[in-house]
Amino acid sequence: MTHELEPILARIAEALERLAPAPRAEPDFAAARLFRHDPLTGRFHAAPDYPLPLAALIGVDRQKQRFTAALERFAQGLPANHALLWGVRGTGKSSLAKAAFMHAAKDAPDLKLVEVDRDQVTALPALFDILRARAERFVVLCDDLSFEEGAAAAKALKSALEGGVSGPPANVLFVATSNRRHLMPRSHSERGGHAEDRGMIALAEDAEEEVSVSDRFGLWIGFPPMDQPTYLETVGAYAKRYGLKTPDLDRRALQWAQLRGARSGRVAWQFIRDLAGELGKDLPL
Repeated sequence: MTHELEPILARIAEALERLAPAPRAEPDFAAARLFRHDPLTGRFHAAPDYPLPLAALIGVDRQKQRFTAALERFAQGLPANHALLWGVRGTGKSSLAKAAFMHAAKDAPDLKLVEVDRDQVTALPALFDILRARAERFVVLCDDLSFEEGAAAAKALKSALEGGVSGPPANVLFVATSNRRHLMPRSHSERGGHAEDRGMIALAEDAEEEVSVSDRFGLWIGFPPMDQPTYLETVGAYAKRYGLKTPDLDRRALQWAQLRGARSGRVAWQFIRDLAGELGKDLPL
């Protein structure tokens, strides 16, 4: 009887092996310095180096100094706090995070940046467990972070930053950018919901859960609205850097900002791109 079952058992074992998912390949962090993580496949996709030099960021000198100092300490293996870069949109939060990383990585070959999507925050604890076992040091960047889906994502992020019983990974620095200091919608209606959908106590508990996440960031760096002198200084610095000359630069830059209804580093750069196209000059970005 045993001999009769052996072929059947062998076929069952082979079928189970075919159904089982293939083991995930070890990530090749030597392939690049910047990566995007896909939690569905577990893969780390290499990305090209960020091209904007740190010196090109104008009007954020104080923010630049604080963040680069923290990043350089982390790259040297010293303690550093997770960082929240928050403030008005278009003020250079994401650009500073990436440009400062590239600046620090020049002298730290084992420093890597892994970008994660804000809609995949719940996968952060598993990602941190993967990175914990690596010899490299990682800056994990989440751009435009907010908890539109409520407390579940907030709990996942808190779990990742606190690290459970084993503690947070010493080789991971989490950096988030956000337009909101406390990472949450300003009102429940921003989520498309209604107060009567859930009890007021439950809503308050969700809000407390989300607000408490910002306390896990030891380094808060604010980016206030850009005033007119700083905006014109930024435009002038870009124009000088890329050799763009026009006799009425300030007037045109202000008109551009008025049409956009805002003054920011992003608006200044968009004006410079338009001016470069008009003058028939190429830009490196």
